Amino acid sequence: MTVKDDLHHLVDELDEATAREALTYIQTLGLPAFLRDAPIDDEPETEEERAAVAEAEADLAAGRVVSHEEIRREFGE
Repeated sequence: MTVKDDLHHLVDELDEATAREALTYIQTLGLPAFLRDAPIDDEPETEEERAAVAEAEADLAAGRVVSHEEIRREFGE
């Protein structure tokens, strides 16, 4: 049995919440160490940031979005 086989077996035994945590952790393994080890941003969100997020979510919900392809065409990249 290979290490990957062992991992597959362990993953099959996880409940959904634990699997989600494991996935998040495993995805970080591909990051450079300086990003993996960076401190978590613990500054409180400002009112301006909350308003900007709410505006962006409203735009998404209303379909006011621009695709990546449209941006590339507009800026010629």
